[in-house]
Amino acid sequence: MTDAAELRRRTAELLAAHPPAGTDRLDFLKARFDAGLAWVHYPEGLGGLGAPRSLQAVVDAELEAAGAPDNDPRRIGIGLGMAAPTILQYGTEEQKRRFLRPLWTGEEVWCQLFSEPGAGSDLAALGTRAVREDGGDWVVDGQKVWTSSAHVARWAILIARTDPDVPKHRGITYFVCDMTDPGVEVRPLRQITGEAEFNEVFLTGVRIPDAHRLGEVGDGWRVAQTTLNNERVAIGGMRLPREGGMIGPAARTWRERPELRTHDLHQRLLKLWVEAEVSRLTAERLRQQLVAGQPGPEGAGMKLAFARLNQEISGLEVELLGEEGLLYDDWTMRQPEHVDFTGREAGYRYLRSKGNSIEGGTTEVLLNIVAERVLGLPTEPRTDKDVAWKDLAR
Repeated sequence: MTDAAELRRRTAELLAAHPPAGTDRLDFLKARFDAGLAWVHYPEGLGGLGAPRSLQAVVDAELEAAGAPDNDPRRIGIGLGMAAPTILQYGTEEQKRRFLRPLWTGEEVWCQLFSEPGAGSDLAALGTRAVREDGGDWVVDGQKVWTSSAHVARWAILIARTDPDVPKHRGITYFVCDMTDPGVEVRPLRQITGEAEFNEVFLTGVRIPDAHRLGEVGDGWRVAQTTLNNERVAIGGMRLPREGGMIGPAARTWRERPELRTHDLHQRLLKLWVEAEVSRLTAERLRQQLVAGQPGPEGAGMKLAFARLNQEISGLEVELLGEEGLLYDDWTMRQPEHVDFTGREAGYRYLRSKGNSIEGGTTEVLLNIVAERVLGLPTEPRTDKDVAWKDLAR
C-alpha cells in the first residue's frame, strides 16, 4: 500500500530525473503525471497511484519545497475541478486516457456548457438539442451562456436535450464538445468589472461523435450532478492559508492604515475575520470527507458561505477606504484567463464578488438544496415533474 514514505521516495526520484531548474515546465508536468503524482488518489496510468487522497499534500509539499512548477490551477480550474472527476467516474477507458493527461498539464483548457438564457437556475429545462444521425454522430444546436474560459478552451463539457418527449430531467445526455469544431461561436459578455472572463456560446449544427458521450443516452442529468457537486466544492472548498482570499486585503488595509479605523468598522472586521476562518477550516474538513467518497450536497453550503462572505468583506473594504474605495483602476475590455480577486484594488473585488451569488448555482437554488438534501426538509411542490419537456410552458 502506498504510504507517505513511498510517495516521498517517488517524488525524490521524479526530482532527480527531472530537476525543476533545468527541465522545461511542460515536460516536468508530463513526467509528474506519468509518475502518478498528479492526483495520487486516481488510478495508476491516469495520473495517480490509487493512494489515499489525503496523501496528495505530501507530494505537493515536497515539490513546492523543491521549486517545481505547478499546473496553474486557477487557469484550468474547470477542467481540474469539474471535468476530470466526471470523466473519471463516467468516461470509458479510452476517454480517460485521451483527456485526463493534457487536462491536468494545462495543455488543453476546458469550459462548461450548461447554463442557457432560459435554463439557469432551472438547469434541467435546457433546450439545446442533440439529434443523432443514423446511429452515428450527434448534431447539436442551441445557445449556452455564462461560459467561463470559452475563449481559450479546447474542450467543453456539454449537456443537451436528446429526448423532448420525456420529463425534463430524463431527456438529457452529457457530451464532450470540441470547441474548435465548425459551428461553435464564442461571443464575450462584458461584466460590471469591465472584463469579459465569460461568454455566450452559440452551437449551430455542431457534430459530436458518439465516442464523446459520457454516460448513457438520457442519463445526462445524473452525470451532471457529479459535475455540479464537484463545482461547488471547487468554488467554496478551495484550500487557503489563514487570511487567504478576500479577508487578506481587508485585514492588511486595517493594519497598514490606522487613520481609517473606527470602532464600528473594527467590530465588523473582527466578525468577518472569524467567519472567514471558520469557513476556511470547514472547507478543510469537507476536503477530508472527500477521502471517503464523492462530494455531496454539503458543498452547496460551502459555496453559500463563500458568496456571502466575499460580498460582505468586499463591501467592508470599500467602506473602510472611504473615498479611495470609489476609485477604479482600469475599465479596459479584456478577456482574462482566470479571475484574480486579490491582484487588483478594492473596487474590483467589490464589483466582481456580486457574481459569486449567481455563478456555480444561485444562492436561492442552493438554499433549497441545503434545505432538502442536507436538512431533510419537505421539498417544494413541483408541478412539472412528470410532464414531458415539449409540453412545458415556455
